[in-house]
Amino acid sequence: MPDRKRKLRILLMHIVILPTLLFVFYFFTLAPRPWTGVDEAVVEKIAKEHGREARSPLINSDRGDLLLFVFLVAGVIGGFVAGYCWRSLSKKNQDGTGDNKQ
Repeated sequence: MPDRKRKLRILLMHIVILPTLLFVFYFFTLAPRPWTGVDEAVVEKIAKEHGREARSPLINSDRGDLLLFVFLVAGVIGGFVAGYCWRSLSKKNQDGTGDNKQ
């Protein structure tokens, strides 16, 4: 009997989830154009109204893996600092508490 209830639950779950997923997919394919971000929809529009055109950024992180490299370097530096200070970060006092205030 428990096996039958389990199969019924799985069937009901599929009856609910599959049409929901199909509806969501269909809803997002009806969009007339791709959604624009805040930069394009608001900031650029207001900048054009005030006579300033958009220009390319000073450091363009869209090309290549510059942003990934910056986060990698920050992680390495943070890991080095945490490793160097590990004893003082995890040291317990004489009374057995973790509070290492001096």
